[in-house]
Amino acid sequence: MKQFRLTKREATILKKQAEERKVSESVYLRLLLSQKPNDYPEIRQLLKELINEVNAIGNNINQITKNHNSMLYSESDRELLFAYMKKLNLQVKEVRTKIGN
Repeated sequence: MKQFRLTKREATILKKQAEERKVSESVYLRLLLSQKPNDYPEIRQLLKELINEVNAIGNNINQITKNHNSMLYSESDRELLFAYMKKLNLQVKEVRTKIGN
């Protein structure tokens, strides 16, 4: 058992954040110490969405590559490839911003 002091402001923040996650303050503090992304449902959801987006873009890139290997590659394929890569980069940046790293 550890005892420590918090300011009123810190205690209020701790209480509010624990209540938002529907856990006790001690459980929330242990969660913060462990810093496991799997403990955060919102992070798991963001990563799941990102993985789905990467898979969809990967399929499109595979189709473009197949066209290229079949000598059917066109300028529109090139533009699509750049658009998919830009979309992927934006998705990754958005998730990194939301997660905080």
